[in-house]
Amino acid sequence: MTQLAPAKWWTSAENNAVRCELCPRHCAIPEGGQGYCAVRRNRGGELFSVAYGRPVSLAIDPIEKKPLARFLPGSRTFSFGTFGCNLGCVFCQNDSLSRGAYADDDLQTWVPPEQIVELALQHHCPSISYTYNEPTVFAEYVCDIARLAHAAGLKNVLVSNGYIADAAADELYPLLNAANIDMKGYSEAFYGQMCQASLEPVLRSLEKLHAIGVHLEVTTLVIPGKNDNLAELDAWLDWVDAHLGRETPLHFSAYHPAYRCRIPRTPPATLYAIRDLGASRGFPNLFLGNI
Repeated sequence: MTQLAPAKWWTSAENNAVRCELCPRHCAIPEGGQGYCAVRRNRGGELFSVAYGRPVSLAIDPIEKKPLARFLPGSRTFSFGTFGCNLGCVFCQNDSLSRGAYADDDLQTWVPPEQIVELALQHHCPSISYTYNEPTVFAEYVCDIARLAHAAGLKNVLVSNGYIADAAADELYPLLNAANIDMKGYSEAFYGQMCQASLEPVLRSLEKLHAIGVHLEVTTLVIPGKNDNLAELDAWLDWVDAHLGRETPLHFSAYHPAYRCRIPRTPPATLYAIRDLGASRGFPNLFLGNI
């Protein structure tokens, strides 16, 4: 049997089942089963992380690609991700990783936290970015790497959907220096229909990161007819102004058809209208992407 890393944030349930407490889904996982994210598995009534120590995508990126516009500008960041995600976005732009799964051969690979830090140092990257898929699903790995990274003088960057339970966020978020959080759409209806999730936990994550002083930027992938209504976006700017401050960098990126969503790509004019709205409201840090 392949050795797997023990998971955190779970409780025992009846009949050798477990309840994962990592994210708001609180998956009830029977023995031999796995959570919604597909990388947290119940073996013998205990929860394990398949993704821990098993990155499947590693690269050196410009920090602006995360995207972060106001954190270590011009630098390179050592970036990696695994398989798995705890949202079900029908428009996912990276489903090969988010919906991917580990094969038996993948489980023979082992990259300990020390090796990730060493690779970042070897490539003269001042930061490590947890990115590509959803880092929340490998939060134990992130925490262990982040502590070592800080000791080595490196910064930690999280690129996340913000869909995390409070207990896990309370351990993970203080280890970060910067984060870019996806706010998929400013309505519960959008999250329910398009992501099989809920908006409220994401707003709570944004408030938590802001409150503890992590450098925060927010990205919205703009999908025609779904989350591009200017009145709704104006309400989103109201929320940012009240809870994060209008200096917060906001990114609005064009969507293109992907995964199970065939809506035509976002017209540039839509993004320009959003930028004009933000500018008229006095938001100084609005950025457009994928045009």
